[in-house]
Amino acid sequence: MDPRLVREMLERVRSGELAVEEALDALRGLPFRELDVATVDHHRALRQGVPEVIFGEGKTPEQIALIAQEISGAGQNVLATRVDAAKGAAVASLLPAFRYVPVARTGSVEVAPTPKRSAGPVAVVTAGTSDIAVAEEAIETLRAVGLDATRMYDVGVAGLHRFLHRVEELRKAAAVIVVAGMEGALPSVVGGLVAAPVVAVPTSVGYGVALNGFTALFSMLTSCASGVVVVNIDSGFGAAMAVHRLLPKA
Repeated sequence: MDPRLVREMLERVRSGELAVEEALDALRGLPFRELDVATVDHHRALRQGVPEVIFGEGKTPEQIALIAQEISGAGQNVLATRVDAAKGAAVASLLPAFRYVPVARTGSVEVAPTPKRSAGPVAVVTAGTSDIAVAEEAIETLRAVGLDATRMYDVGVAGLHRFLHRVEELRKAAAVIVVAGMEGALPSVVGGLVAAPVVAVPTSVGYGVALNGFTALFSMLTSCASGVVVVNIDSGFGAAMAVHRLLPKA
């Protein structure tokens, strides 16, 4: 349940507008709801500030739609990640409010506008064009938690002048998400030039010994730039959620 809705309901009980029994009925769905295919965690928004997010990979369109309806029915916005185009279209046919973003492979249902956070913007930087899909997953996740983002794409170390041209803009960011494959060098460069938190995302982009992102992962973990945080391979979602936890909630 959205913390704003809980607060509003408690205020209505205090003012006498809402009976205690009616409030109890509304709260009976907490902390979770058991469906045939999932146990939906309605309490997560109260604990973490963000509702449960649907991981679409491995789920059928019908399962995604059912879980999304349960979450949105409780007054919470919905975000689904790792949803391919065919599955996205199928979910939208079952749930017309489902907004699908093909490049990010995400879908969402907005019950109410997410309040904008005062922190920001968050710079989302990619080494190459091939990293954009992971970056856009981060963008959509940041949008879902109320954080504005600035895109800086295709500014990798193979043409470092492209990145250096934007350093002053980058230094205005409250946090930086750096998405890179191949040798994964860009986060070290960024981490050495900015004071804001830097979250690095290795991608599975690269030939042969790139090892589907492991080479970039190892490089980022051994960065000589102090304090660079590294998330899982291709996890734009994980990077955005790390930033969500790092930045002020108001």
